[in-house]
Amino acid sequence: MTRSHPLPGQWARLNADLSCGLRRGAWYRVVRLTPDEAVLQVPRREQVRVPRHYVETLSNRPRHWTVVPRPRDADAAPAGWHARYGVCPACRARAPITGYAVEMRCPSCDGLFSIAWEEKYLTAG
Repeated sequence: MTRSHPLPGQWARLNADLSCGLRRGAWYRVVRLTPDEAVLQVPRREQVRVPRHYVETLSNRPRHWTVVPRPRDADAAPAGWHARYGVCPACRARAPITGYAVEMRCPSCDGLFSIAWEEKYLTAG
């Protein structure tokens, strides 16, 4: 089988709350995009196929934290994370968000990025 390489500059993330091998709020390199499906490269894993209508795509790598509402079934999430957490745009690490800071440093990769409060990721309005 021929291995596909990511498309230059194409990024995608889930726009629906579903379990398919991708982290909520994390951006992934797009390997292939058709009208029906997106094939995304998950680091240190195989490529993941997702129906196209379940992903949001960008032509440039995002440079801000995604604010993700805590899942209803998040029993394993640390208690201090409250109603939301952030996903780093560089390394996909998750981190608690406290208050309403304009930017936040990633505890994993040490990158400093703004927080995308205006996005309303996986929430209505």
